[in-house]
Amino acid sequence: MDKSRRSFIKKSAAGVAVATILPRKVFGKMGGDNNFIAPSDQLTRGIIGTGGIGRSSTHYYDDPRCRLVAVCDVDSDHLRKGIDLCKEKYGNTPQSYTDWRDLVADPNVDIVHIATPPHWHGLMAAAAANAGKDIWCEKPMTRTIGEGKKVVEAVKRNARMFRLNTWFRFTDTFYGLGTTVLPLKKLVDSGALGWPLTVRISGANGFAWKFFWTGKTNLKPEPVPECLDYDMWLGPAPYKPYNPHRVHQTFRGYWDYDGGGLADMGQHYLDPVQYILGKDDTFPVKVEVDAPQQHPDAVGTWRSITYTYEDGCKIILEGEGFESEGKVPYLEGPNGKLYKGFECTIPNVAEILNDTPDPVIRNTDFIECVLQRKHFALDENIGFHSSTIVNMGVCALRLGRTLNFDPKTQRFTGDEAANLLIDQPMRGDWKF
Repeated sequence: MDKSRRSFIKKSAAGVAVATILPRKVFGKMGGDNNFIAPSDQLTRGIIGTGGIGRSSTHYYDDPRCRLVAVCDVDSDHLRKGIDLCKEKYGNTPQSYTDWRDLVADPNVDIVHIATPPHWHGLMAAAAANAGKDIWCEKPMTRTIGEGKKVVEAVKRNARMFRLNTWFRFTDTFYGLGTTVLPLKKLVDSGALGWPLTVRISGANGFAWKFFWTGKTNLKPEPVPECLDYDMWLGPAPYKPYNPHRVHQTFRGYWDYDGGGLADMGQHYLDPVQYILGKDDTFPVKVEVDAPQQHPDAVGTWRSITYTYEDGCKIILEGEGFESEGKVPYLEGPNGKLYKGFECTIPNVAEILNDTPDPVIRNTDFIECVLQRKHFALDENIGFHSSTIVNMGVCALRLGRTLNFDPKTQRFTGDEAANLLIDQPMRGDWKF
């Protein structure tokens, strides 16, 4: 980022922060049963990244309290599709940008939706917070542990609302497990299984790590398509010659941008486990990997990753080779086991659940959280914790060895190579 550009954005962001940190509409309320809300009383949102998930119902949702006013993409084909979808769905033409910094600086945008590859999540989220915007971010929250820390700091410093877009700790059926998270949480809270617990996330339990999201080691440079600003797509990532397998739907296979099935799917699976175990405010102290030697550029597969907490609880991720394994417990403690479909070895489990109070109700309506200035159920702090677990696994996988982690310092113990992966350098002038 050149100095004049950086100065412009800094000044723009400062002005936006003053104008939008507590806009008038934050204090407004919907009038009774009247479903019509004047545009001046609506929140507004902009989407960065209109390919794939960026054009899904996750971001093109219907909510009379918040309207889509801006879209941004470095691929002109994706941008056009995002504009066309907005016209088709809402009947209006959004403001369009090719540089995300312009969308963040737009005073007409209240909420920034980040639907880009993960190597952009941290920078964009922090910049949006600094510009006085609230943030709805795709998973994984960030590509590195250090970037996660910076997002938490920026969101808190600017009193912003943050939502991480993974939802299984709420009401949805937990992928292939055949149950929602609520009864799992209540069973653990009851103490019926005993302690410590082992959670096994396995293909045998219906979890799919998407192992086809691996990279290729023999990529040949190709011409950059006219529709793509490849330099801007890379942004803070190291420069590598363009090949179509590096971008769009297959970027997950390269460490520079993501971390394969582990990084892409890991927070979906691990965030509910943090919640179930009551560990939203801590981290494992050790991570072990069983995997082939990883390529320095292209992500490979792995057999298992095991996390251990200080109290002895474990999370075991079972990958390649476990997809068709026989009956495997999802939750296991000294007193019993629980399998897919909520099949439990404890005979009176229904009575136990009935006698166990429901957990504290959390805010799961992000727009209402923005209006009322209340934390979302999966905010920046909780998201940072589960994202860090994912990134601990990525670090151990890339290095091919067991790593010990200090939850207080949030650093690896006695392993400088691992600590170098916590805060990775950014290309050119990109920085927080």
